[in-house]
Amino acid sequence: MEFDAEALLLTFIAETEENLRTIEEGLLSLERNPGDAEVLQTVFRMAHTLKGNSASLGFTGVAEFAHVLEDLLEKLRKHAEPVTAELVTTLLEAVDSLREMLPVAVEGDHEISARHREVLRRLSAGAAAPKAAVAATPEPAPAAATEAPSRADDSNRTLRVAIDKLDRLMTLAGEIAISRGRLAQILEESRLPGALEAHQDAAQLYAELQELVMQVRMVPVGPTLRQYVRTVRDLAAAQGKLARVAIQGEDVEVDTTIIEHLRDPLTHMIRNAMHHGIETPEVRRGKGKDPCGAIALSAWREAGSIVVELADDGAGFNRARIVEEARRRGLSDDPERLPDAELYRLVFEPGFSTAERVTEWSGRGMGMDVVRDRIAALRGSIAIESWPDAGTSIKIRLPLTLAIIEGFGVGIGAETYVIPVDRVVECMELPGRAGKRERHGILQLRGEALPFVRLRELFGAGGAEPERESVVVVRHDLARAGIVVDRLHGQAQAVIKPLGELFQGVRGLCGSTILGDGKVAFILDVPGLLENLLSQNMAATAA
Repeated sequence: MEFDAEALLLTFIAETEENLRTIEEGLLSLERNPGDAEVLQTVFRMAHTLKGNSASLGFTGVAEFAHVLEDLLEKLRKHAEPVTAELVTTLLEAVDSLREMLPVAVEGDHEISARHREVLRRLSAGAAAPKAAVAATPEPAPAAATEAPSRADDSNRTLRVAIDKLDRLMTLAGEIAISRGRLAQILEESRLPGALEAHQDAAQLYAELQELVMQVRMVPVGPTLRQYVRTVRDLAAAQGKLARVAIQGEDVEVDTTIIEHLRDPLTHMIRNAMHHGIETPEVRRGKGKDPCGAIALSAWREAGSIVVELADDGAGFNRARIVEEARRRGLSDDPERLPDAELYRLVFEPGFSTAERVTEWSGRGMGMDVVRDRIAALRGSIAIESWPDAGTSIKIRLPLTLAIIEGFGVGIGAETYVIPVDRVVECMELPGRAGKRERHGILQLRGEALPFVRLRELFGAGGAEPERESVVVVRHDLARAGIVVDRLHGQAQAVIKPLGELFQGVRGLCGSTILGDGKVAFILDVPGLLENLLSQNMAATAA
């Protein structure tokens, strides 16, 4: 009987990564609740499974390492060894070693390196890691951060599916939606008896299929958020601080692509919170605070989006230092007069840093600009609130999926463009003919200045100019602007397709879609348009 060796290896890798993640989460839980026998049993079972699977595939080095780990965990189960912060650090190092050994073993190298041998030696002896590398957590974390990782119910049958297959399913669902729209137009024109009604019945099935495909791609954010419990622990230990993590909204689901792109921004934000926000225990005691800092990671759905919030109870943003750095870098003529929300957004500028000295964690001004760029690439936004000596809250708002959006169609000449509906504030007729043929300018909207850009001039559209033009008011974070168009087509669902190489460098476009009549429409990059428009207006004002 033949078997697929490659498929077997892929299954082994996926299961091993899941087991190691479960072991890591369990160890962090044990550090705070050493007497939790159920968590310890789960960790032991995962290590035993890892050992058996590795041995059956001939990965002798991984199997030997897992066997020693299993022996130490058995001692903990029998209470022959106490669970201490130092011992947990050694066990976590063993998890890291196994993660590093796994891809090497798959490539055919089954030897244990000298560095991993040292970890293995300490595991064999049940020795503790150097105390300088450990910061014990004196108080238990909230339940959301310390509960044992739950295993899937055996009655809930699951199947591993490659992401590329899910991507293909989503593409096909989108193509069906496009073909469905074209077919509807043809049937309306043909007026065949019963044909349009039959098509509408089929359309309901198409819509249900598309919704189901989208649901298959949705995954809970919990596993991603729980990874940062380890990150906070390690950063606190290295910086001589104490911190605990609370997690809320673990069951909130989002497209798997969003999850993949969310990890880096959250990592940078966690590091920034630990270095700039959470104070040392001595400083916190002097302020009358709990010496152990608190970081909360929360997720919830709101108006068709997912909101992920990182909040801490640290020192808050240092407004005076931000003002000083903004003035030094020439980011604002009068930064003291900027509202807090606008001033705090300057920390996302490349190279911006308020650290007094450079360390291995911060001080070079790298990281927060990555957060802004990654979130903008996901069509998301960031909002910051901060209070002196009370903490900071950073909220990231993202779409639930990157594959399909609710779009608002607008016409320029013979072309159609699509604006994401979540960026649209309102539509209005362009007053008068002031600024005709100008590429960009300013108009008054209820007594407030609103910068605008004319798509006809921006993209060099041909054809006769309309007698009347419309303005679509759009927003991104705190900024608003108007997009002047020839016609308003209204709202419709758009399946996003990537731009071809020819259009990759065109500013203001972030994708394309196929309309119901089979024509291609470009999707507007509202953040890019607003950023370019506001910078042009600032340059014109300065001149």
